[in-house]
Amino acid sequence: MSLTVVLTAFVLVLPVELPDKTLFASLVLATRFPPLPVFVGVGAAFGLQVAIAVTAGSLLSLLPEALVSGVVAVLFLVGAVLLWRSAAEGPEDAEDVAADREGTSFLRVAAISFGVLFAAEWGDLSQLATAGLAARLDDPISVFAGAWAALLTVSGLAVFLGKKLADRLPVAMIRRVAAVLFLVFAVVAAVETVRTLAG
Repeated sequence: MSLTVVLTAFVLVLPVELPDKTLFASLVLATRFPPLPVFVGVGAAFGLQVAIAVTAGSLLSLLPEALVSGVVAVLFLVGAVLLWRSAAEGPEDAEDVAADREGTSFLRVAAISFGVLFAAEWGDLSQLATAGLAARLDDPISVFAGAWAALLTVSGLAVFLGKKLADRLPVAMIRRVAAVLFLVFAVVAAVETVRTLAG
């Protein structure tokens, strides 16, 4: 496992998820249910989502190098554009993701939290980033560890710190920083594509 790759994945995924629906869905769940089972369910959902994204990225790496770096460049460029365009918007609305439930056992709350977050994360920017990193860096375990740690950090902040955090997030700035990070990765991948094709 490479600490550099873990940190790269962490630094790329964390700012993408801070102003995202993930934080607000976790926050809503934590206002309805005890925080620990919510965190366990959300963490399990993130673990599975990251594993799927890393697997997809690793499969991409089996393709020719120029094609892989071209696809990675496009993934990051699309992410950069989407993040930059959304910077002017406010935080994503937290839908009413968990109606009041009877019988809130630990397992039931964890299962509800897992289902809500697993469904909400499909096609998310963090999944694109994770798949792109796994394809580019050829170190799936380190990418998994960094991306999952970033997602657990975001959900932990939401679940355990709650509303105070949501009210103080400078959403536009966070999204712009994330957009710039995505753009840097897109440029690096594009340069690699050109070098591979030229060489």
